Amino acid sequence: MKKRFGLLLAIIVALFMTVVPLSTQHAQAADNSLEKIQKKGVLVMGTSPDYPPYEFQATVNGKSTVVGMDVQIGKKVAKDLGVKLKIKSMSFDSLLVALQTGKIDMIISGMNPTPARRKNVAFTHVYYQGGYDIVINKADKAKYKNKDSFKGGTLGAQTGTTQYNAVKKQTKNTASKGMTSQSDLILALQSHKLDGVAMEKPSAEAYTSNNKNLAAIPSDFDMSSDATSSAIAFRKGSTSLVNKVNKTVDQIKKENLVKKQYLPAAGKYLKTNTVNTSMGHYWQAFATGVEYTLIITVCSVFFGFIIGILLALARTAKGNIFKTALRWVSTAYVEFIRGTPMMVQVMFVYFGLGLFVNLPALTSGIIAISLNSGAYVAEYIRGGINSVNIGQTEAARSLGMSNGATMRYVVLPQALKNIWPSLGNEFITLIKDSSIVSIIGVTELIYQSNIVRSDTYRGVAPIVVIMVLYFILTFTASRILNYFERKMQHD
Repeated sequence: MKKRFGLLLAIIVALFMTVVPLSTQHAQAADNSLEKIQKKGVLVMGTSPDYPPYEFQATVNGKSTVVGMDVQIGKKVAKDLGVKLKIKSMSFDSLLVALQTGKIDMIISGMNPTPARRKNVAFTHVYYQGGYDIVINKADKAKYKNKDSFKGGTLGAQTGTTQYNAVKKQTKNTASKGMTSQSDLILALQSHKLDGVAMEKPSAEAYTSNNKNLAAIPSDFDMSSDATSSAIAFRKGSTSLVNKVNKTVDQIKKENLVKKQYLPAAGKYLKTNTVNTSMGHYWQAFATGVEYTLIITVCSVFFGFIIGILLALARTAKGNIFKTALRWVSTAYVEFIRGTPMMVQVMFVYFGLGLFVNLPALTSGIIAISLNSGAYVAEYIRGGINSVNIGQTEAARSLGMSNGATMRYVVLPQALKNIWPSLGNEFITLIKDSSIVSIIGVTELIYQSNIVRSDTYRGVAPIVVIMVLYFILTFTASRILNYFERKMQHD
């Protein structure tokens, strides 16, 4: 099954542990979950579209769309509730936190209702019962028969999944390798970094039926029913909503809609995906990725520069108690931001502030990267200010200029010229660091490349394309920055 909370999400949840329980208790005290959804008229479904045939991306009428068995179930649930379905894509690790912080209303993403997860969210009845296979290279089919055949080899699985735990606990003399996405695991298998990949039977069938070089063998893992079943997750305390949706789930099971309708429909999309797998066919996806990458970078550079100037001025402030306190606060901010990973900061802004303000993923990404960039820019500017000869300041003051005017017209222009290469390097870095926001579902280049990989089952080609695109972006930006640097030196 899919991933549980990752380590980063455990950190985020720990930061919110004093807030989330309060909202959960309130929901339990007054359950209006069903009424709230019906009044809103929209049901937001969170999913991670990298898990065919449960959920994956397919090109429908020239547009990349999330399809699959789980999407059909989500449409059925929304129809029975009398509301519209809205699908929000994000990494699987982000789904549970997104549900708890109100970013989404439900999770349908091949999620298994384990006891650990039941402590945090409410599950419906099981809508699908599956099992596990191991995907191998077809050339090795005579060599491997089940999990016990991999002694001395390496088995891979998605990090945090029940398959991954089974590989670690139920195999002997076998190395385990965890990765965050199925596409990465299949790529590692085909490049012989792995000897096999443990995954669910439907997913194994999807990959092997669309790649003649792969084959599936029985896993023979000893797994509980919870670990091989799928259910819909809602916020804890959503009793009325869960009870209503259970009626839909029961109908789906009674009429056997998953096997009769939903899986066959997903299979058709899987076949459609492999009709044209050329990278040129997906130019719109890559163009969208470039567009969002540039939007994030330009906005983050602009706001980061403003934040950096304010922090740098605060850090160089001297005088009364207020200025001293301002200097301490700015120093603490810079040290804290530089001492924590940007990925955690992005998740904190999106999910943490999401407890109070429902910010879109793109806005959250820009805010997080701007705040991060501001801390680094502040140090560049502070270094630039310190590099200006003190005589410049003394000369300006002797002419009657105020502190503010001296800083604005004399010191900062010279400092900017000194630190321009560092600022240019920060801009180039942000172009590449913008890829981090893909974890919250922003459709920049990395996100779009993952979509193409899921669509085409080609692992290397999309990576090559985005490498070239990133190089074009960074090379063009560096040439422009070098042009302005030469002009400033000439002036």
